[in-house]
Amino acid sequence: MRSVVESTYHVLGMSCDHCVQSVTAALSALPGVREVTVDLAAALVTVRSDTPPPPDAVRRAVDEAGFELTAGRP
Repeated sequence: MRSVVESTYHVLGMSCDHCVQSVTAALSALPGVREVTVDLAAALVTVRSDTPPPPDAVRRAVDEAGFELTAGRP
């Protein structure tokens, strides 16, 4: 059984359930992602995956969903 890696990101611009669904769908499509959890109030997105997702892929997925991944840690 593989271990699961958890990565947390701060995403700006999310304000509703539709935003949560968009970000969740975009990040869930990345290879190796098992689960995406969004804390809308804190603007945090947690990704559980087989390996850490490439930062460029995460940024691109969030951008394509219409939101902004901040540079710093949450």
